[in-house]
Amino acid sequence: MKRTVLVTGAARGIGRAVAERFAASGDVVMLHFANSRAAAEETLAALSGTGHHIIRGDLRVPQDAENIVASTVERLGRVDILVNCAAAPMVAHPVDTVIYGAWQEAWQAALDVNLVGTANITFCAAQQMIKQGDGGRIINIGSRGAFRGEPEHPAYGASKAALHSLGQSLAVSLAPHNIAVTSVAPGFVSTERNEGRLNGPEGVAIAAQSPTGRVACADEIAAAVSFLASPEAMWATGAILDLNGASYLRT
Repeated sequence: MKRTVLVTGAARGIGRAVAERFAASGDVVMLHFANSRAAAEETLAALSGTGHHIIRGDLRVPQDAENIVASTVERLGRVDILVNCAAAPMVAHPVDTVIYGAWQEAWQAALDVNLVGTANITFCAAQQMIKQGDGGRIINIGSRGAFRGEPEHPAYGASKAALHSLGQSLAVSLAPHNIAVTSVAPGFVSTERNEGRLNGPEGVAIAAQSPTGRVACADEIAAAVSFLASPEAMWATGAILDLNGASYLRT
């Protein structure tokens, strides 16, 4: 059965891989982007199948979050799956060296997109799924950093920890509507965002964090998302799936 999938932050990286995976499975995808129209159009052109669309929106603006979902319903008819991939740019702000103004800016940026913006679009999508009456799937892209800690990017780590918690809260409240809510927590992934660090002086050390001696590729994250969106994964609701190549093992 063809499903309609809304993917935020779909122009590049994990979001693009997720969109490609669903399209290859015969689903119809709405690709959200914030600024990179050219990249979003490139992703759209590369998708298998037909009927896909792109939509621009700033998740920091509550009305934009509402409009993204409304436009998805208008163009595709419904929302069966929401994958929250959008994230604010990561700017280092270690507490022992950064100035106070930069510290505040980093926290505001991370929370506005990674948590509040994601919560808003999730609310709107969940309301639509409830209205449809036949269930749905919501999958959040969290982070290993929510558990391991992010000393250079504490706002990022905290926002992702909050996102995991949000997912678990919504898993409980939405289960009676047959809507499963899950999160994945990747470690380092080879994407455009991480290219500079992976190809720089610290790249070897980053790869060595995993006993496999490498970092993940975006397709590996997309494969897990695809499973969590499947009918067989309803019983996984509330789960946070670690995808970090054993680079961090939590208890």
